[in-house]
Amino acid sequence: MTVKLAVPSKGRMMAQCAEWFAERGVTLSRTGAEREYSGAVDGVEGVDLVLLSAGEIPRELAAGRVHLGVTGADLVRETLARWETRVEALAGLGFGRADLVIAVPDAWVDVDTLDDLDMAAADFRAAHGHRLRIATKYHRLVREFLRARGVADYRLVDSQGATEGTVRNLTAEAIADITSSGETLRANHLKILSDGLVLESEATLYRSRAAPLAPADARAMAALLETLGLG
Repeated sequence: MTVKLAVPSKGRMMAQCAEWFAERGVTLSRTGAEREYSGAVDGVEGVDLVLLSAGEIPRELAAGRVHLGVTGADLVRETLARWETRVEALAGLGFGRADLVIAVPDAWVDVDTLDDLDMAAADFRAAHGHRLRIATKYHRLVREFLRARGVADYRLVDSQGATEGTVRNLTAEAIADITSSGETLRANHLKILSDGLVLESEATLYRSRAAPLAPADARAMAALLETLGLG
C-alpha cells in the first residue's frame, strides 16, 4: 500500500491545491482521462493521488481509506462527529476561505444579535403556531452553535440549492450559510447577525487517524510532510 493523498477533483480548489503543493516542490497531476479519479505525485516517492469531491474527503479520511486529504474545515466539522478524534488538521492552506454565518432579513430591524433572534423566534411561534425555520446545509454545526448560545424556538430545514433564496421563496425565515464576501446575502436582502459567526473555514490539509501505515508508508509520509515544511 502506498500513502494516499486526496484532493478535490475539479474546480478552483483543485487548481489551488496543485499550486500550493507545487510551491513546496510537489507536483500533482491527473493521470488518464478527465473522468478518471486518480493521479500522480512527483517530488516524493511512495505517494499516490486520489481525486474526490471535497464532500467525500472527510468520510474517506475517517474511514482510513486515504491517509491525507485537502478539504474545507466546514465540511470536516459538519460531516464528522468528534472530528478531532478521527482526523488531525496539519495546516491551513490559505485559500477557500469562507465564513459560516447566521443571517436574517434586512427588514428585521430589531434583530441584530442571537438574543434578538431568540426573542423573535419565540414571538414567531406564538404568532404562527410553528417554529421559525432556518435553512442550511450545515445541520450539525448550526444546531450545536445555537444550542450553546441558548437559541431555542427554531427548526432547521434542509437546503441543497441556493440557500440565500429560501427566505425570498418563503421556505425559511432565516438562513445559516457559507459566505466569502457577503455580496450574495446583501443581494438577497439578508444581513449577518453581529454575533452570528458560526465558523471561519478554509481549505485544510488533514491526516487520517485511522489509515494504516506500514513502515515504508510511514517513511513516505514523513518525507512528504518534510518536503511540504510540515515535518
